[in-house]
Amino acid sequence: MAKYMSYFIVLALLALVPLCFSHKTQGGYLYPRFYDHSCPQVQHIVKSVVANAVARERRMAASLLRLHFHDCFVKGCDASLLLDNSGSIVSEKGSNTNRNSARGFEVIDEIKAAVEKACPHTVSCADILALAARDSTVIAGGPNWEVPLGRKDARGASLSGSNNDIPAPNNTFNTILTKFKRQGLDLVDLVALSGAHTIGNARCVSFRQRLYNQNGNGQPDLTLDRAYASQLRNQCPRSGGDQNLFFLDYVSPFNFDNNYYKNILSNKGLLNSDQVLLTKNPASMQLVKQYAENMQLFFDHFAKSMVKMGNISPLLGGKGEIRQNCRRINSY
Repeated sequence: MAKYMSYFIVLALLALVPLCFSHKTQGGYLYPRFYDHSCPQVQHIVKSVVANAVARERRMAASLLRLHFHDCFVKGCDASLLLDNSGSIVSEKGSNTNRNSARGFEVIDEIKAAVEKACPHTVSCADILALAARDSTVIAGGPNWEVPLGRKDARGASLSGSNNDIPAPNNTFNTILTKFKRQGLDLVDLVALSGAHTIGNARCVSFRQRLYNQNGNGQPDLTLDRAYASQLRNQCPRSGGDQNLFFLDYVSPFNFDNNYYKNILSNKGLLNSDQVLLTKNPASMQLVKQYAENMQLFFDHFAKSMVKMGNISPLLGGKGEIRQNCRRINSY
């Protein structure tokens, strides 16, 4: 009898294993093993396509990571960002934060095509974005984490949400923090996730005011290192050159590390939204210092915050759909 009781106890414990690694959201669960039976090869496919894309162009790691951010901050992590303009949809790609900036859509298309071939009508574009963001981070030398899965894709987009909800480079610290809190994220998430700027580029138009007219008085931002500012002015003039690109982390622009925070401590954060992490809030300043000293702490916090961000308002169960093409909603 005891033998049979032990057997049933083990079975009961095994049944609870998926819940131990799941993340409760409103209306259900996301969990890393969601596709274990329906599409067991999905993670290998995503990783392989991302690796090839980054091998072709190292900047792509940052671009794919950024897509996940810009998707989740608008109506939740539902792949609304990927939708093109159509009769019923005004694409988020045309927003102030995405126009001439968001990129990597063709890589997502490549992943989706490969996944559809292996597992038709099974894996959402929203989950592909989440996996691609993780894989891009790892390929660039950053932390790894298990990605909770099971999101569905939205059947609409929000241009106004993209314009208003995504933190902008010139926002004040309090505005940025407010935008994070609206998503259920906190100050630690803000400082940790800003560390994604350890890879990638920014356009001249995103920080020009720091060089010439920070506060509307015709003066540069005095919190920006003068020698660094002088270098930036060479390729970012008062007018013109809006699309000229600059490394967000000039020390190790393709390596996911903690040099971003070290740059901020040296007053060489490129964007206003980077430097205010040091100058406008004591708790934020302390985290910048800790991450600059301890890369593993940054990695741990970044991974946890990425999971937390990936849990923002997913569509679950009967909500949303599994798009066959990430750029358009399904036709019924």
